[in-house]
Amino acid sequence: MADDMQPPLEDFADDDLFASAIETKIEVTNGAIDLPTVDEINLNSDDEEPKDSANDSGPKLELRSEPEDIFEDIPEPKEVRTEAVPPTVFSSIEPSVTSPRPQVYNSFHTVLPAVEERTDVVVKTPDEASDKFLEIRIQDPQKVGDGISSYLTYHVVTRTNIGLFRKKEMSVVRRFSDFLGLHEKLAEKYLHKGRLVPAPPEKNVVGTTKVKMTGANQPEQDGKMPEFVERRRAALERYLNRTATHPIFQVDPDFRDFLECESELPRASNTSALSGAGVLRLFNKVGETVTKIAFKMGESDPWFEERQQQLETLESQLRRLQASLDGLHSHRRELACATAALGRGLALLSNGEDHAGLSRALAKMAELQDKLEAVHNEQASYDFYILHELLKDYVGLLGVVKDVFHERVKTYQTWQHAQQMLAKKREAVDRWESAGRSDKVAPAKDEVLEWEAKVNRSQEEFDNISKAIKSELERFELQRVKDFKTAFILYLEAQLKAQEKVIEHWETYMPEAKAIA
Repeated sequence: MADDMQPPLEDFADDDLFASAIETKIEVTNGAIDLPTVDEINLNSDDEEPKDSANDSGPKLELRSEPEDIFEDIPEPKEVRTEAVPPTVFSSIEPSVTSPRPQVYNSFHTVLPAVEERTDVVVKTPDEASDKFLEIRIQDPQKVGDGISSYLTYHVVTRTNIGLFRKKEMSVVRRFSDFLGLHEKLAEKYLHKGRLVPAPPEKNVVGTTKVKMTGANQPEQDGKMPEFVERRRAALERYLNRTATHPIFQVDPDFRDFLECESELPRASNTSALSGAGVLRLFNKVGETVTKIAFKMGESDPWFEERQQQLETLESQLRRLQASLDGLHSHRRELACATAALGRGLALLSNGEDHAGLSRALAKMAELQDKLEAVHNEQASYDFYILHELLKDYVGLLGVVKDVFHERVKTYQTWQHAQQMLAKKREAVDRWESAGRSDKVAPAKDEVLEWEAKVNRSQEEFDNISKAIKSELERFELQRVKDFKTAFILYLEAQLKAQEKVIEHWETYMPEAKAIA
């Protein structure tokens, strides 16, 4: 495996989503996807000597930036493994376990209802050697109240053996505003330090209002929950699990309270779009946008300039791919509807046919179209839940990366302002000394000392956030490669099995067609 490891590429290619990331190799053997473990990756930096090659037989990756141990103050970060429910694939991939109405969780903690489960596919994560785990599921969305004042609640079920949690199994009820409040707390504490705080799902006023007026507890005709509710439930689950994979966030007190506090959390009313805080945030975003456009930072580290260009290229690629998947998803839905209509037409035609053999063949053809409709709907679900939602999540994460870069710019502005004020205070001291104003010199020198301390503190904050961003982006790149490769493997397997189903259905029908003669 060591021979297959390659160093990170310098630039993004126009058509390569993984050009900037470290190329790793995923081996699929008997349904298992083997990813490199932590012990197989050696991060070399100027502050840490590389391991002895005689004692380390695993592959090594050399990253261009200078990683640091950013988690040294966090208890047990390197021994903690966050694990969602066992990743599986879908009904069309040789299911081994079935249930009356099973639910399947893929590697991105997404649920596809009414499909069969497969338990023989295991994705090995870099932290699999650790005995620590954290599993988070969101289940049973329920509507509370009636009319426009109603809201949805979600059961957050957690299983863990991390000692910081009071229980090994927890189940709490949370509403959507609680998720927004959790993100607000984490962003307030960590965003200005250069940490990539995952963003929660965006608000959907239209979908929420529709659910409030129609009811989320009333199942649809096919027995599933409303599509909007299921999509939001899956998105919230991915958000929690992505947050839980970060060694800092998973031990944060607010995050632990969110998972284990059985009482109702304080209402996060300032997350409302129509609240005073929401309007203030809107004006702040406008002001920050103007600042981003007007202020040009004289970048001394070319690493950040290169990363910004690469991230802009990556975002453009992901958005184009997402738009293509939107079209593919709509096409498959339309194909399923057209297939169902064809099946109904063939059924009516078979009822009016006098020839017994032809009538039977038409009836079987109608049954075949119904089966093909189910396959097309499954494929549309694969398009949406495996790839489209993953792309949507990473487009949101790239927005978080931009926010972190902007926080670094604001820290730089604070540092430059402190330097300018220090220069002015020193000029004041020289001016008072030249004028012989001894009564003004002493206070002016005190102000010089005060601003010198501010300059040193601002410079230290700027250096710290720069180092933290480098470490966060290294982690982001490794996770991105793993997520996309795992997703593409699952997606291709699902599509291949779907095509095998189509072939099987047609082969089953062929004897009926031949029997007409």
